[in-house]
Amino acid sequence: MRIIIGGVPLRKDELWQAALSSIHRLERIDKGDVLSSRPLPLMPKQYYASVAQIEQRNLFGAAMKAQAYAALSATTPLEPFELQRRDVRPSDVLIEILYCGVCHSDIHQARGEWGNSVYPMVPGHEIVGRVAKVGGSAKKFSVGDLVGVGCMVDSCRACPSCKGGEEQYCGGHLSLTYNSTEQDQKTPTHGGYSSHIVVDESFVLRVDPKLDLRAVAPLLCAGITTYSPLKHWKIGEGHKVGVLGLGGLGHMAVKFAVAFGAEVTVISTSRSKEADARRLGAHHFLLSTEQDQVAKASCRFDFVLDTVSGSHDLNAVLGMIKLNGNLVLVGVPTEAPPIHPFSIIMPRRSVSGSAIGGIRETQEMLDFCASRDIVSDVEMIRMSQINEAYERVLKGDVRYRFVIDVAAR
Repeated sequence: MRIIIGGVPLRKDELWQAALSSIHRLERIDKGDVLSSRPLPLMPKQYYASVAQIEQRNLFGAAMKAQAYAALSATTPLEPFELQRRDVRPSDVLIEILYCGVCHSDIHQARGEWGNSVYPMVPGHEIVGRVAKVGGSAKKFSVGDLVGVGCMVDSCRACPSCKGGEEQYCGGHLSLTYNSTEQDQKTPTHGGYSSHIVVDESFVLRVDPKLDLRAVAPLLCAGITTYSPLKHWKIGEGHKVGVLGLGGLGHMAVKFAVAFGAEVTVISTSRSKEADARRLGAHHFLLSTEQDQVAKASCRFDFVLDTVSGSHDLNAVLGMIKLNGNLVLVGVPTEAPPIHPFSIIMPRRSVSGSAIGGIRETQEMLDFCASRDIVSDVEMIRMSQINEAYERVLKGDVRYRFVIDVAAR
């Protein structure tokens, strides 16, 4: 048996020097179960330290260097980068990243297309990994647990949105996983294109090991981004749902809408997507470049989820929505699309938007996926292939999400 204190392997003869307080736990490495949570014997005075002193001595884990890929400017390719992760604080979890999905928003941010990019930037917010260390007061996870991290790593936790479990709409300061700052609003956050990440346990999610971990990663953004609006608008049996666009977001929208019992139509500009749409479970396929098909779909849908990130005509889409129906936007084009007032006045249609889900809803989504064996369709890449992957995403040449195998450099 090996003994660890604060996540650090020790020989038995080292135990007395290193065990400086009663807050450490002894854990069995091979199974990860707690052998004893009783206080350790008090040390001689010269070895005793308070919790604050222990943190200063980094016995919970010193700040570590992580290997990553970063955008150094909006116009240069991503390249190898070394960053320093923060110390593991008492409520933190250190995660060894196994896989990270490649989201279209990573490209927008890395290339400065949304106007808020700060460099150097390590993208990536679809993270699956294994717990490598936990802080002294962290209770939710143990070393060896499989976990996920999505688009946010902290929030103010005090505003009505946060208290209501919708941290994604935080009215204070939302700490996004990358291209953002921690709650001090100074320390930059860096994402999952890296070997490790340190996150407060409140923003870490449990992953069911029975699922394909590679295909779980995109659920942390593409999955929850489509699951949340379908749940919010209570989509289910009897609803006719249109999914506009069949890409990383769209293919997950089809899987969820079908699982909820809706009648699903994929709306696409590409006839080549029809076979995949039906394989994913869609009941119908509408080629939006064929005006006769668009005309026949007039006032057909109760709900359309628009996942498209490129420019397109929202007025034409609105024409396919029935009385009191909803068009919900989750894709983000670089230019704001125009909407004619009559497209929503008649017949009383609504246009809404939706972001990701809160932590509670994201865990619900992951558990739902585990119960239904729902994961993303993915293509694996090495970290060194990220620039090529970006170009292929822009050409629509991926079915349907790239996922980085972080260890395969």
